[in-house]
Amino acid sequence: MLLAFLLPAFISLGLWQWRKAEAKTALQTELDSRSHDAAIAMPMTLLNAADIESLRHRRIMLRGTYDAAHQVLIDNRLYREQAGYHVITPLHLAGSDLHVLVNRGWLPAPADHRLLPVAEVPAGEVELTGIAVQPSQRFFNLTPQPTSGWSAVWQNLDLERFHAAVPYPLPPIVIQLDAAATGGFVRDWPRPDERADRHRSYALQWFGFAAASLGIWGFFLIRRP
Repeated sequence: MLLAFLLPAFISLGLWQWRKAEAKTALQTELDSRSHDAAIAMPMTLLNAADIESLRHRRIMLRGTYDAAHQVLIDNRLYREQAGYHVITPLHLAGSDLHVLVNRGWLPAPADHRLLPVAEVPAGEVELTGIAVQPSQRFFNLTPQPTSGWSAVWQNLDLERFHAAVPYPLPPIVIQLDAAATGGFVRDWPRPDERADRHRSYALQWFGFAAASLGIWGFFLIRRP
């Protein structure tokens, strides 16, 4: 009876880890392919689901003005084992009512965490390029987040919260600023397939548990008087 429970459980957990690895690898393959295509101009109107899919992982050209008043710092972002922030600044697209969130990179946190790093915002109209990504909305906030007002530091990039807080439309994508573009900070962006090998290792462990359980059951079955 115990084997009937353990064997499917181990196999299911192994398949789950394997699928996570395959999904990350597929995203990396898509990024490697699309990001090397010629840059395309950012659409000037609201995007539907098909538009978002077509823009994902492509290099995008944008021209507009940063909205410094609605810039946020995303806390607890590590770079080379050092704590810091990602700087997210909305860009008002020239000739449109649309704004797009731009991740301008990573800044180290001051030794006194009560202080915030200085994240200067370029003034006037700017031209930039970057990779369009869809930020994950599956996250956990360690503390309750405010439902009104504006805060300069957020635990996670919550797109619904951003929509509710600003008076203009935002597509559900973020532009990761190119490393060569001006007006940014550290831009060593993590790879989508990061830790894919670890997921495969976990999967093999679960499959190993399944095989071991089956072997132990077979051993005692054979030894049974």
